[in-house]
Amino acid sequence: MTSPTLDDIRRDLTDEQDALDAVVAPLTPDDWAKPTPSPGWTVADQIGHLTYFDGTAVTAIVDPDEFARSTEELLRSLGSTDAERATLFRDLTPNDLYERWRANRQRLAAAGATLDEKQRIPWYGPSMSAKSFLTARLMECWAHGQDVVDAVGATRPATDRLRHIAQLGVITRGWTYANRKEEAPAGEVRVELTAPSGATWTWGPDDAGDAVRGPAEDFCLVVTQRRHVDDTALAVTGAAARDWMEKAQAFAGGATSGPPKGGRR
Repeated sequence: MTSPTLDDIRRDLTDEQDALDAVVAPLTPDDWAKPTPSPGWTVADQIGHLTYFDGTAVTAIVDPDEFARSTEELLRSLGSTDAERATLFRDLTPNDLYERWRANRQRLAAAGATLDEKQRIPWYGPSMSAKSFLTARLMECWAHGQDVVDAVGATRPATDRLRHIAQLGVITRGWTYANRKEEAPAGEVRVELTAPSGATWTWGPDDAGDAVRGPAEDFCLVVTQRRHVDDTALAVTGAAARDWMEKAQAFAGGATSGPPKGGRR
């Protein structure tokens, strides 16, 4: 499987944002206030979250020192009402938040265009390569977009842009365990996914005793903790693969668990 270029990821990030925009644009004020599967978060909160971190991503690219300062400030305020209000833009009306989200996406596209593949960008954990950094923004847009789609009953067709998220899901297997301060089970896991286009994406040795096989969209839903593995069409073989799929976390931040079986269908 050919590795995507930085330009591929930039383009797909913009396309993923536009796909979510198509879902959000026709929403009414009542829709923006609807609860999403994330406890305590409305549709507006999901878009506010994307807006805030697209903005801090710009800062991380163009002014790493300011990013470090603002990160310290954010960490000191975590858990407070003020921090939640600021990072979710809860003081903005839906229309103003929508426009802020669009503006921050444009700023991120401009900043991302200055990156080259050798750069590393600071983030809320280890620094990331330019490719991984923009892939993480794509993953965040898709995952939080799924919360919006679930909340309003919208349709967002799966595309082969999921390849980036699946790749991130695979390479963060070790992170999933390190983040939980656990040892990863020994052995390799074979991953074979069917893309929305019908192509097959594979990772890991052919002869691995453990394997995860099935639709790419389902794999992405599991590694972003939007579905429990038992609520998908994934076929999981072996104890190590099963343990991974029950704990998988493709995103930064403290260790979290996805929904229980039957929690989000």
